[in-house]
Amino acid sequence: MRRVEYDRLVDQGFFDEDEKIELLEGVIVQMTPQGLGHAASIEELTHLLVLALATRARVRVQLPFAASDISEPEPDLAVVPPADPRRSHPEQAFLLIEVAESSLNKDRRVKTRIYAAAAIPEYWVVDVSGRTIEVRTDPGEDRYRQVRIAHPGETI
Repeated sequence: MRRVEYDRLVDQGFFDEDEKIELLEGVIVQMTPQGLGHAASIEELTHLLVLALATRARVRVQLPFAASDISEPEPDLAVVPPADPRRSHPEQAFLLIEVAESSLNKDRRVKTRIYAAAAIPEYWVVDVSGRTIEVRTDPGEDRYRQVRIAHPGETI
């Protein structure tokens, strides 16, 4: 399925309001429910990013990102250039963050491919149970060429 078709279905109310889905590589995928660690990580990262960035960029929380013609994921956090959010979903980002408990495999594989192909300069995978942040930089065609694992107490 193409993103334009997916957006049309969303706009027409085709999906239930409480249905948590996203479009990944042309397939509608159900999103995993959030556990306490997942929610707490998103809340803390949102607080830190909003304070640090002020008006230099927008911090979007679990909102659509127009990654390609066939992918419209909803990253847990997106740091995007300032723009009017009523015009369209952002197609560019400075940083995308996925917080993972049960979705770690999908975030490491599928979303890494999508975000690297979209040339997102930095992508973080927050591994809640592993207590690490995988910092991915230098996007290539379908992967990031640099991956650094940050542990508690380290600065990113």
